[in-house]
Amino acid sequence: MAEINQFDVIIIGTGISGLAAAVTAAEKGLNVGIFSKSDVLEESNTYYAQGGIVGKGEEDSPSLLTDDIIKAGDYLNNTDALKILTETGPSLVDEYLVDKLGVNFSRNDDGSLKLTREAVHSVRRIYFDRDITGKAIEKGMLDSVRKNKNIQIYPFHMAIDLISSCHHSNNTQARYGKNRIIGAYMLNCETSTVTPVFAGAVVLATGGVGNLFQHSSNPAVATGDGIAMAFQAGATIINAEYVQFHPTTLYHRDAENFLISEAVRGEGAILINKKGEPFMERYSPSLKDLAPRDEVSRAIYMEMERCGSTYVYLDTPRMSIDIPARFPGIYGKCLEVGLDITKEPIPVVPAAHYFCGGVKADMNGETDIDGLYAVGETACTGVHGANRLASISLLEGLVTGLRAGWRISETAQRPDLDMRRSIPQWIFPRDEDKVDPILIKSDVSTIQALMWNYVGIIRSRKRLARALSDLNYHSHRIDRFYRQAGLTRELVELRNAVLTASVITKAAYNNQHSRGCHYIVRGDAPHEKN
Repeated sequence: MAEINQFDVIIIGTGISGLAAAVTAAEKGLNVGIFSKSDVLEESNTYYAQGGIVGKGEEDSPSLLTDDIIKAGDYLNNTDALKILTETGPSLVDEYLVDKLGVNFSRNDDGSLKLTREAVHSVRRIYFDRDITGKAIEKGMLDSVRKNKNIQIYPFHMAIDLISSCHHSNNTQARYGKNRIIGAYMLNCETSTVTPVFAGAVVLATGGVGNLFQHSSNPAVATGDGIAMAFQAGATIINAEYVQFHPTTLYHRDAENFLISEAVRGEGAILINKKGEPFMERYSPSLKDLAPRDEVSRAIYMEMERCGSTYVYLDTPRMSIDIPARFPGIYGKCLEVGLDITKEPIPVVPAAHYFCGGVKADMNGETDIDGLYAVGETACTGVHGANRLASISLLEGLVTGLRAGWRISETAQRPDLDMRRSIPQWIFPRDEDKVDPILIKSDVSTIQALMWNYVGIIRSRKRLARALSDLNYHSHRIDRFYRQAGLTRELVELRNAVLTASVITKAAYNNQHSRGCHYIVRGDAPHEKN
């Protein structure tokens, strides 16, 4: 690693958006380095995506797809970004995923692609591979990446800080020039060594923020790393108050963070309370169980409070499909914990799922700092507005990733030798404190509980004010510890988590108006919407 510290572009993250950027940049002849803090490259939100990706529906059009996205996003969407996504996205899915990579999407007997539908979608337009769509896409893209000689992959390497030409250079004159991101300090998670890695462009593709909350559908890697690094570098973070909660994750002590796809409701399952009563009609009379995710999550939250329960049920036995064939992953996981969903309903609870905010970026991934790109869930292009429509995230990740790779191939310029020489090595504390994993785990749990209780599905000014006060205390203490202790992945994640949590909470506190998945009430009563 120490001998290879310069690339045309470095990609931080291995989900659909990062891999798409890597492939297109490499195909244009650029030397690409991909870095993942996990030793398992597949470990990403993409891998665990169940529902599908929007493709070409038989009775679909860009305008119809745009309307559906805007309805779900509560009319806060960026219409320019939507125009690019809806007019080019479905074709790119066919071109790259179906034709080029041969992703094994489910097909009909005649060979045509099967289409499914999820909440708020007007028509069936979603490509899927049973309930393991993300796994199929991730495998296809990683296979392509591994075959490309212009791409080098570094598992178990975590970016801990972006290198800024103005902030990090020892050349005093550099601070007066235009700021540019020229690389990142990389922590080797096995050796605890840190190496400055330089590049003409740095792409943040680090995923979301789900594990800042006590209940999450995300894998453990989703700790807000890209948001924290971009914020520290001075990039603009927007729409941070809009954290989408998925209505249905499996409620079972032996199955943490396991998502029950919205497609299950799309195929006919309905939500019932502990008395066996359907309840969505009370909260959304027209769309019922296929209402937008924010509405369904709030309805479940209120129903649990009304009934005094900690979960509700998803009535799967009523479905008129072959459940094991259509949803083998969900069926198998539930069987593992002793639940046959063909005969009994699934206990479910909402969980933090998707970050609609992020680093402000255009559809090419370009941010307001030269050299810094953000794609996928780390970025906020405005596509999702105040609430994400189902199966749009993978589509946006593919489109922005591909476009970022193309854009970088046209503009990326490696920092010159003088600039690279002016960047110091990472400075370690003289007397390092030993990292106690129990203390880190305790701090993480504290932040997760705080965010779930005060910055969760239903918020109030009082709760948010308490959260800000508590996070301020934890931020100072954690930052001091971070600067004095030896580096580990867990410590860096803790620093990133408390910083990103603070960014989200401040945005939520400053926005006093409910919209999409930011739902704020007067006082502490869930029914008193502001």
